Amino acid sequence: MQFHLNGFRTGDPDIADPTRDEAALADSDRLPEEVDVLIVGCGPAGLTLAAQLAAFPDIRTRIVDQKPGPLQLGQADGIACRTMEMFNAFGFAEKVAREAYWVNETTFWKPDPAGPEKIARSGRVQDVEDGLSEFPHVILNQARVHDFYLEIMKNAPNRLEPNYSRRVTALEIDVAAREDGHPVTVHLERTGPDRECEGEIVHAKYVVGCDGARSMVRKCLGRDLKGEAANQAWGVMDVLAVTDFPDIRYKALVQSAAEGSILIIPREGGYLVRIYVELDKLRPDERVAGRNIGVDHLIQAARRILHPFTFDVKEVAWWSVYEIGQRLCDRFDDVTEAELEGEETGPRLPHVFIAGDACHTHSPKAGQGMNVSMQDTFNLGWKLAHVLTGLSGPELLHSYSAERQDIARNLIDFDRDWARMLSAPVKSAETPDGVEPEEVRKYFLRHGRYTAGTASRYRSSVLTGTGTHQHLATGCPLGMRFHSAPVVRLADARRMHLGHTITADGRWRVFAFAGNSMSPHAALADLCEFLQTAPGSPILRHTPPGRDVDAVIDVRAIFQQSHRDIGIEKMPAFLLPEKGRHGLMDYEKIFCADQPGGADIFDLRGIDRANGCLVIVRPDQYVAELLPLTAHSDLAAFFDRVLLRQT
Repeated sequence: MQFHLNGFRTGDPDIADPTRDEAALADSDRLPEEVDVLIVGCGPAGLTLAAQLAAFPDIRTRIVDQKPGPLQLGQADGIACRTMEMFNAFGFAEKVAREAYWVNETTFWKPDPAGPEKIARSGRVQDVEDGLSEFPHVILNQARVHDFYLEIMKNAPNRLEPNYSRRVTALEIDVAAREDGHPVTVHLERTGPDRECEGEIVHAKYVVGCDGARSMVRKCLGRDLKGEAANQAWGVMDVLAVTDFPDIRYKALVQSAAEGSILIIPREGGYLVRIYVELDKLRPDERVAGRNIGVDHLIQAARRILHPFTFDVKEVAWWSVYEIGQRLCDRFDDVTEAELEGEETGPRLPHVFIAGDACHTHSPKAGQGMNVSMQDTFNLGWKLAHVLTGLSGPELLHSYSAERQDIARNLIDFDRDWARMLSAPVKSAETPDGVEPEEVRKYFLRHGRYTAGTASRYRSSVLTGTGTHQHLATGCPLGMRFHSAPVVRLADARRMHLGHTITADGRWRVFAFAGNSMSPHAALADLCEFLQTAPGSPILRHTPPGRDVDAVIDVRAIFQQSHRDIGIEKMPAFLLPEKGRHGLMDYEKIFCADQPGGADIFDLRGIDRANGCLVIVRPDQYVAELLPLTAHSDLAAFFDRVLLRQT
């Protein structure tokens, strides 16, 4: 990590100096009358967005929640590899990895052929394939994830802290009437002790509803979650138990002959375990609340399924019963289809967004709910920041609903199939329409990349290229997350992951991979000259006056040679920029292949060795475009589509 750029400072470098604008401080119990962004809901989606926007001191952000304080015990706990990559951008992946349970293997149990009234292990698989990510699939209480985000927000220049005990009662959008640029009026009601029913009104440029499946923001927009229920009830409990079941510390899927199925998820700390228990089918007109199911019912069901093993529950930390269902909103913002068409005046710009469970709900079986919700607002956060800081036009915000609805629809399709498979009986003479345990295992293996969160892909758009030059980097698929790989930093021989240079600061990255043709550095030198001096340079066009050269687009170079075979003194000046108020040189822009470690990034990511290439990566870590090193005009044209010219 870099600090001391604008002068030597002591103390924790993660704690930023507070903003000098006292009116921008967001650590008071009083809500201001006007904000740039009002976030409703302190769940994973809301806090991801708040932490992202907290990186921008000029953006006035506030976040409210109807709960009286921070979450103490969360429902979600699965953290996919892709989410760990995102956590690394925020700076707390190591903290999560230290506390969490690591899911290394998944075991499968089915009725014992020698005695179907008992269960027997039928197989095991590696949970995440080798090389899929440098981070593991882990399990950690959602409340701890909240804690890490809250710490980032509190340490940011504006000292952003949630305003709890606030409930949204109404929301109005009037773009024409609010000439001051705050078209959304939000009515809130205080719910805390001695303040109950006290009203507040906040005018916002943008509002984001991250307030769950019963979202008031969604209701105010007149949008509905549409879909179907599977009429299947499941129970879930976090327990401390004594058992002789041998795989209690493995993720395990257990299918019994006649008693249903359970899914076992070990939790952090070495002792706690989560059990998902299949319950009875519901009638089409029945709700799970009408069954009056208690935790003892879940415990007894788990015991029957685990037979002949014992399962003695000593303490229940949390439990719930829920219905399986998959539902989706038709749009994730306030713009109607008619307004989107805008034949006479053009498309109306969005001002209110919904994210997470507010716009898509599904079962927890695939472990994707919290993960996909956080990716929603990681997608939206940098776009709001671009618009509010004047880097991009507000038309960019249309891409949020378009991109994330596709991802949510794919999730719901996958979840529907996976939940149906887990709820189906084991195939037998009595249940010929059931599912073979081996089929479940194969399905799990086939969709491993999906459950790891690395299969998401954005379609071609203004933000994503068409794939014309995909052959230049076959291991960096357009529209998918940038798959990191090891490199060696030239200036200090530090071995690290290239993807870890992408932090959640809203900047674009351009990774310039040098070729090994007759003049291996010539194309890269020409690129640097273009970026530093040419009138068409996207760096010169889109960087606001007075800002550092990498404030908007951060360019880094990767060479094929060993770090001992090239000298930093021979590098183009553009790759050693002078920054900050002292004009200090940044030595962290140049990398080499990790030849000593045997993990050459050019081989791992299919980089064209002869010609090299440019890999443009969005602020949310997705590959936006691939170009030849010599395609200067194409590089400029890409950024012209997304960013406004500053000079």
